[in-house]
Amino acid sequence: MNRTISLRACLCAVLLLGAGASFEVAGQAKGDAVSPAVGKPLQEAQALAKSGRHREAMAKINEAEAAAKSPNETLLVQRMRASVASTGGDNDAAVKAYEALLNSGKVTGRDATQMVQAVAVAYYKNKEYAKSAQWTQRYFKEGGTDPAMRTVLLQSYYLGNDCASVNKMLGGAASEESSRKPSEEELQILANCFLRQKDTAGYVNAIEKLVVYYPKKEYWTDLLSRVQKKPGFSDRLALNVYRLKMATGNLTTANDYMEAAQLAVQAGVPSEAKVIVDKGYAANVLGQGKEGERHGRLRDLINKNLEESKKTRANDEKEALAAKDGNDLVKVGLNYVYEGNSQKGLQLIEQGIKKGGLKRPDDAKLRLGEAQIQTGQKAKGAQTLREVKGADGTADIARLWVLHARV
Repeated sequence: MNRTISLRACLCAVLLLGAGASFEVAGQAKGDAVSPAVGKPLQEAQALAKSGRHREAMAKINEAEAAAKSPNETLLVQRMRASVASTGGDNDAAVKAYEALLNSGKVTGRDATQMVQAVAVAYYKNKEYAKSAQWTQRYFKEGGTDPAMRTVLLQSYYLGNDCASVNKMLGGAASEESSRKPSEEELQILANCFLRQKDTAGYVNAIEKLVVYYPKKEYWTDLLSRVQKKPGFSDRLALNVYRLKMATGNLTTANDYMEAAQLAVQAGVPSEAKVIVDKGYAANVLGQGKEGERHGRLRDLINKNLEESKKTRANDEKEALAAKDGNDLVKVGLNYVYEGNSQKGLQLIEQGIKKGGLKRPDDAKLRLGEAQIQTGQKAKGAQTLREVKGADGTADIARLWVLHARV
């Protein structure tokens, strides 16, 4: 996942730095006498800064500083230096001046809070993200309320590769216990942070949150791609992956529809194969172009298999019920489900699982949970899928279905 992070914080920084121009006015309003040797160069500095000649303005400020005698004059010089340095983009000088003002003990209230804010943003502009985060935290502790500063803090954590603080700030967004709904942008920032740190588990957790709160096709594409690449993921689960792709809008190519349908036939569930092919035709993906004739042949073959399956269904069901294990009951039940008789189909699958002797119990539970969700029984399906523990990919597929059920 390589997404562009919002530049709102940077824009915020530019706006905040412009606020420094008001600080020198506050100093002049105190009524203390200022000698001409200090006042005149400061006035000239202010005029130069307004015309964009910041370097010349700083020279005048240095002249005033050399002439300053009283604490008030020194304070006024620092205010002007902070303002001109901020608007001129000299972040180092701005930070030094603001910190001197704050350390003087003579700046309090809203004025001090604005200066703390300006220091935080100056450090951000200087790419000193740890210090920016520190000063932004101080800003909030001292009563700052500008919501844009939350973005500055979040971006400082992110750009400083402090993913733990990003996650904490978002209310533990990547944890199961989080009840707060973070914004899509926040989750993208969190995902990118973990990706930069090569923290695969953290990244996947963030993407899982995205598919729950913002179930876009591309987030599911990412998750499905990653789950198939996990070590030990079994190839026999290809049809399960295709089911998820179809449920999340990721089954898009003719080859995908064709392969999924063929796998369903091989699994002994032609009714599911028909559902897949019919959706491919409805989406105008199958039956088109040079391969259209081949698609038609597959559809005819599936319809023929389904007709034969229906003819022997009663006998197949009878034999499955009499069998020592539940493998065939699961298969017969799935055909009923995809034919639209979900009540009977789910009941037979449950009977098969209860009977036992299954070749792959986790596969059967996975099929049951998938079918329950696909037929609208989301809560029940999620409960079934949480019991799937297979280390061969079945538990991973089950977890993705549980996430899909939450949407």
